[in-house]
Amino acid sequence: MKNPPALRLAYTGFALIGIAVVCAFLYQHQHATPLAATAGTTTATTTAGTVPATRPAFTLTGLDGQRHPISEWDGHPQLVNFWATWCVPCRKEIPLLNRIQAEYAAKGLKIIGIAVDFPDDVRKFVQQVPLSYAVLMGEDDALEAAKSYGVEAMALPFSAFVDAQGHVLTVHLGELHEANLRATLDILYRVDAGTLALADAKTALEAAAHTPTDAASPAN
Repeated sequence: MKNPPALRLAYTGFALIGIAVVCAFLYQHQHATPLAATAGTTTATTTAGTVPATRPAFTLTGLDGQRHPISEWDGHPQLVNFWATWCVPCRKEIPLLNRIQAEYAAKGLKIIGIAVDFPDDVRKFVQQVPLSYAVLMGEDDALEAAKSYGVEAMALPFSAFVDAQGHVLTVHLGELHEANLRATLDILYRVDAGTLALADAKTALEAAAHTPTDAASPAN
């Protein structure tokens, strides 16, 4: 299969910045990873770039071979996780995402894993490592979907947290850690419940970003 031009160029870019990305992930593993807070009614420029105030619109292919618009999960709190089969930190956080999806399913949480990868590779991977949440995948179109969340440097993984009304509350760059993830989800649910104003969520998200990482958490 011939690699599409944009994804081929992206892979070349990944190789060139590989050392820098690995160093960044090692740093994030030892420190609380900052969350790029974007709560509010306008876009905000952060370390992730210009993050949209509301969920961007796009359509990608699912494991069932059908095209699925991201709007399919509207009306639910969402964790949109961008990953790839060749990305070590991406693979590392999958067991955590599986647990969180099972635990929070009754609360309506929808995790959508978006693989910026070749579909054949994704299908082979999920046969060996089951994912208990929705998976979309794509090549050039998945790259465009990733960019639509404001992430300028395509270093995976990264995750966007979206409330049930479609507001993008925050974008998290790098591997998710359980303590930070749970603290961020708590804020997401408080916004949805109306007990935390959207405009006040930024302060809460900054505090969540400094939640100690999970040294005592169960192994993934």
